[in-house]
Amino acid sequence: MKGSSRWFTIGLVTSWYSSNIGVLLLNKYLLSNYGFKYPIFLTMCHMMACSLLSYIAIAWMKMVPLQTIRSRAQFLKISCLSLVFCSSVVCGNVSLRYLPVSFNQAVGATTPFFTAVFAYLMKEKREDWITYLTLIPVVTGVIIASGGEPSFHMFGFIICISATAARAFKSVLQGKLLTSEGEKLNSMNLLLYMAPIAVAFLIPATLIMEENVVAITLALARDDIKIIWYLLFNSALAYFVNLTNFLVTKHTSALTLQVLGNAKGAVAVVISILIFRNPVSVTGMLGYMLTVIGVVLYSESKKRNK
Repeated sequence: MKGSSRWFTIGLVTSWYSSNIGVLLLNKYLLSNYGFKYPIFLTMCHMMACSLLSYIAIAWMKMVPLQTIRSRAQFLKISCLSLVFCSSVVCGNVSLRYLPVSFNQAVGATTPFFTAVFAYLMKEKREDWITYLTLIPVVTGVIIASGGEPSFHMFGFIICISATAARAFKSVLQGKLLTSEGEKLNSMNLLLYMAPIAVAFLIPATLIMEENVVAITLALARDDIKIIWYLLFNSALAYFVNLTNFLVTKHTSALTLQVLGNAKGAVAVVISILIFRNPVSVTGMLGYMLTVIGVVLYSESKKRNK
């Protein structure tokens, strides 16, 4: 029994890595290499898949009990979280048009820095001085990586920083808004409600900012039907990122997920370099390594302070 449980955990972690790295690389391929230059529409496809598959997983498959929205105030809070959530995903997808995955991951590793900043500004939550000290190599590493990045693009960098800050803001905002026991939702139920609201935000944004994208996609499909399969697979994979995040946390711990997240960036960097052949410099890699070391030290300091 213990052996089967171990293999289940290994399979779960493998699925987590595959879905997280897979959706990142496929996003990059579609938006940069394949030439599908519609990140808002791509994000809308992701959110539509998350809406449908979340409903199937909870309402039909009963993977977790359905939690209902209990008040208008709770709905408004979830809507606010959804807006921040879809903004972070859109910005992350836009940045992949301009930046290689390796540098995108280096910038994304600064999430703990923004989390600490927002926690202090919004909740007046002070960390131990050692925890703040560990953020110095996190930020310094990204500065070094930026200076040594052969494919550096200022607009892409700003958008990537915005995506990272939005992810951190969403996590802190969630802790601040959904505080009472009656309002707390597990991550699968939260996604069930956030994803359709995100679609409602993204439809007008897509129509205004990416005009005729549906007609263009259908025209592309007539020439190459693979674009439809790419979009369907990519959208399903975006849901499985959220599903495996929940399952890994449920069957292991939040700390395990954090450790896996630290390693995921490095794995994604190596795979992306092998696949996309994007140029890297010694300075850029040293900067990224310094950032990862800072994130690991930050995680250790947070664990000791609990």
